[in-house]
Amino acid sequence: MRIGGKELSAADVAWIEKESHQCGSRSELARRLCDRLNLFDNLGRRRTVTARIDLCRLGRSARINLADVTNDAPPRGKSQELRPHRIKIASRRKGNVDLGSLTTFVVRGRSDPLHQVWKNTLEAHHYLGAGPLCGRQLRYVVKGASGEIVASASFSAAALHVAARDTHIGWSREARRGNRPLLIGQSRFCVTVWQKNLVSRVQSLLLKRIADDWQLSYGIRPGVVETFVDRSRFRGTSYKASNWVHVGKTTGRGRQDHAHDYSETKKSIWLYYLDKDWQRALCLEPIIELDAEADWATREWGAVDLGDRRLTKRLVEYGRSCFQSPTASLPAACGSRAATKGAYRLLSHPNASIETFMSGHRETTLARAQQESVVLAIQDTTSLNYSKHLATEGLGPIGSFGANATLGIHVHALMLTNLESTPLGMLDINAWARKKEGYGDSDARYFLPTGEKESQKWLRGYGEADNAARRLRETKVVVVGDRESDMFEVLEAAEKGTADVLVRAVHERKCLTADNKVEGSVWELVADEQVAGCMSVQVPRRGERAARKAELEIRFRKVRVRIPHKKGKTRGAQSWAITAVETDTKVRDHINWLLLTSIPIESAEDAAEKVRWYMKRWQIEVYFKTLKSGCRIEDRQSASADCLKAALAIDAVVAWRIMYLVKQGRETPDLPCSVFFEEDEWKALDCYIKKSPKAAKKPPTLRDATRMVASIGGFLGRKCDGEPGPKSIWRGLEKLAVITAVARIFFSSG
Repeated sequence: MRIGGKELSAADVAWIEKESHQCGSRSELARRLCDRLNLFDNLGRRRTVTARIDLCRLGRSARINLADVTNDAPPRGKSQELRPHRIKIASRRKGNVDLGSLTTFVVRGRSDPLHQVWKNTLEAHHYLGAGPLCGRQLRYVVKGASGEIVASASFSAAALHVAARDTHIGWSREARRGNRPLLIGQSRFCVTVWQKNLVSRVQSLLLKRIADDWQLSYGIRPGVVETFVDRSRFRGTSYKASNWVHVGKTTGRGRQDHAHDYSETKKSIWLYYLDKDWQRALCLEPIIELDAEADWATREWGAVDLGDRRLTKRLVEYGRSCFQSPTASLPAACGSRAATKGAYRLLSHPNASIETFMSGHRETTLARAQQESVVLAIQDTTSLNYSKHLATEGLGPIGSFGANATLGIHVHALMLTNLESTPLGMLDINAWARKKEGYGDSDARYFLPTGEKESQKWLRGYGEADNAARRLRETKVVVVGDRESDMFEVLEAAEKGTADVLVRAVHERKCLTADNKVEGSVWELVADEQVAGCMSVQVPRRGERAARKAELEIRFRKVRVRIPHKKGKTRGAQSWAITAVETDTKVRDHINWLLLTSIPIESAEDAAEKVRWYMKRWQIEVYFKTLKSGCRIEDRQSASADCLKAALAIDAVVAWRIMYLVKQGRETPDLPCSVFFEEDEWKALDCYIKKSPKAAKKPPTLRDATRMVASIGGFLGRKCDGEPGPKSIWRGLEKLAVITAVARIFFSSG
């Protein structure tokens, strides 16, 4: 059951039934329900009418037991009589209207003096009259130079289901349900004067302003307008002349044809595109709601479509086994001959691919990101070395090429994190093998088209993040990349796209003035700025370099970065440049960063914030380490690289899950560990740690369980050790799998 598009839980239904006996009216119940379910429109207003309509519908069908109340709808006053004024309604006649002097007016509600004029015009000249109109609606009248009414029109909510229209748009059922507000209907349109080019001119005036007016009234900017033309009365010539597109015809069913009689007149369907990117906007899939009752493996892989539910079930089981034994080989993780055989068949199935296996996890990642105000989409590349398995087909060079070939595949990952560095999931995993022919010939690669270069991985990553930003309407998405991602095309894409970028610059780029003249390099221009502020950052240990606290001087400036001169004509991309320079230049590898971002920088605090965001890029380095060392992805064996890529898609989710467990154990230590561990697992862990055959009745906290798992993975828990990291966690999980398997035998035997 849904109200206002929100799924009702059992607790919601019980609350509604209880409140209905306490509220004096359906309107009051609808207002309270809007507050409970957070049913507000884009302008922050309660969706009371929608909630009330759905409540009455569920009450009539006896799906919800509502208390009887009297009709509390406000009484409608009598239609306002046409007041005497200078406006006169022209009869439908041939005229000579000055097309350049036409003016459109929005009718603002029933109290507007033009409302009765609009109504009388349609009642007199439109075969359907003035209404009724459904859902959201706007009304217009068009006047000529002398004040006469030339046309009247109305726009309202689009039809729910129209087969030919939906096929033309190409949206799925879920996308249609979520994006239908972006499609509106021209429900009424008529002119009172017959004159050449008048209809096209009036349509042009209406369609130029409807998007702005609709957004002002409802907080939604529509992308497409639809209308239906009765083929027995009209041919639709005026719509064709006004650049509307004919997409098919209806089947003869009306809004109220519940008996499927198809007794209505078939009408032709016309669409007008208000936005050139209309199809992309309408076909964006809505964000799913996480199933709190499902276990984690079902949430991440249960929605994957492999053409057979048995294959999906096998994927869920194999993914769960990999998490329980992340460092184990495939046969050891599966635990039986039958499960091992099934896993190999799954990985070699024709439908098995990274894109398919990652599809379910990608959706749950977006569902977690939807709860955040800002998310960072961190992207980077690593290589997987499979030189020990030279019999595997489809591998390519990843290092030196020749007699001592290093073969493997390259992996580009895009990970979403929140501002607290909690990994929310993997948005994209892209794996490929380089061709042996021409490997190492950088001069030949330089002249390749941009679309054929390997550097397209950064644009692909931005494209995935931009799609996510379009779907995450209330969440800001910032793509973060290291020096290798310093591409003009990425900065240019961010200027046009929805997602923002934050990259560390490596190239000595030139800047342009407003009249496209070169004014110097980015480094030089920002260095000339005064120090905006100072900040302290904690630099982590890396290799032989010890951890330290660094003091940074911050400068920033708005720049227009020029395209490399060898890539064509002069053009620029607007960015904000930030320099972060460590004051102690004697330190080895001292910080000297130039960051470019599409996010406006107004103050030193804004600039310092972006520097802190960039420092969270190290999370993806930790992820790659977890993937290689924790999941032992480079130890996987297969006859083809395609199977290795399919296995990579599963290990990619497992590696994220390990990092997520570590982070949640630190951020939400008081949660019960049952949110991550099954009952048999935490009971076996508790018995093993306490050396007791009797497990605790209540699950320990997540922090305690995490430290217990880490302790059997080698974590000592001394004061100087801090909190456990991914390495001790993945080791502990592997041992916990064996402990749990043995404990289940004893638990089942009583």
